[in-house]
Amino acid sequence: MSVPYSAFCEDFYVNMRLGSQLNLPHQRETVLHFFERVQKDFPRMTRFRKSENGEYNIEEDRNSDSYRWVSLESRRLSSGYVNPPSLAEAQKLHHLLLELAPYNLGVSPIEIDYLDVLFGFDMSFSGNHDEIVAESLFGDSPLTCLAEEKGAKAVDFQPTVTVALSDDCRLQARIDIVTRTNSYQVRTGDFSDDAISIYLILRRYWGDRPRDPMEQLFSQMTTRAESLCENYIIPRILRPISAAIASRS
Repeated sequence: MSVPYSAFCEDFYVNMRLGSQLNLPHQRETVLHFFERVQKDFPRMTRFRKSENGEYNIEEDRNSDSYRWVSLESRRLSSGYVNPPSLAEAQKLHHLLLELAPYNLGVSPIEIDYLDVLFGFDMSFSGNHDEIVAESLFGDSPLTCLAEEKGAKAVDFQPTVTVALSDDCRLQARIDIVTRTNSYQVRTGDFSDDAISIYLILRRYWGDRPRDPMEQLFSQMTTRAESLCENYIIPRILRPISAAIASRS
């Protein structure tokens, strides 16, 4: 099965983030038992390390085209699957972590701050990323008026938009567009092959303490994110940026 959305980007990934208002346990026995349990279901996750800031990570080989990763930070549990064969396959790791968190990490519904599902799209372009975004997404917007000034060059077009999807505003959707062109590259014309990243993030705030299991809510959010991608992200963001990149090739 082909990678979802591969026609529109070089890399696609589905991430999960579970935020806590309290510090998550980082004792040796707890951490090792938790990651060993993850490794039992995903034996290719063999690369374990601790960063200087105290973050624990376990992942598959990042040199592969497709790989999984898990990160345990002080107040957040995160995971991702880069270039999954399907959305259903991508959810398996995230579901496992959400099932394990209450028992292996002692995460209580009382302390949960939010739950995120992130759909990420990386589109490589060796040129001015901000110029591409301005051209493909802003069109005749008044916000591009400064670009009409003689000699003006785009150096920071990174829109972020957030909307509430529920009356209580606990379910929100955000679009982040991240460019990686800097002023030096614009000044010299020496551009890298970095990617323009488009993120669709659905965040569920936990203030009402929902009774449904976290993995069930995550599935519902993933389905909603898929619908938003099909209806909005692909036709209105990915396709215009892809066309603008193709026009420079």
